Amino acid sequence: MAATTGQGRSFTTFIVGLTGLCAGIAYFSTGLGKFIAVAGALVVAMSLLAFLKLKPLEGKPAQKAGAGGMKLLGAFVSALGWVLILAGLHVVTGTTGRIVLGLVGIGVSLFGILYVLPTAFNKNAIWKS
Repeated sequence: MAATTGQGRSFTTFIVGLTGLCAGIAYFSTGLGKFIAVAGALVVAMSLLAFLKLKPLEGKPAQKAGAGGMKLLGAFVSALGWVLILAGLHVVTGTTGRIVLGLVGIGVSLFGILYVLPTAFNKNAIWKS
């Protein structure tokens, strides 16, 4: 996952902090849960600052920067599929309707992941320059 030890250390710190944050949110009604949530949030913030400190050391990116509009559209379409599934749980009460809406949501997400995002990233691919 990480190319350097600094990136690996920051990534490990991020995962540990995120786990603590999620556990703290799960048990937020207790005093210990609030403490763990705050501690997890602080560890996540520290890891993100460590990532920012390492960013200048990475060098030149392999891929040219492209327009972000198509990438944002792909991310939006991918997330829209999961929003359809979650919203469908509250709208549709029957099992068949939930299954159909779930399959439609998965299809929309896969369309965004397998068609829109690769099209956006292949626009400025290394092999095309």
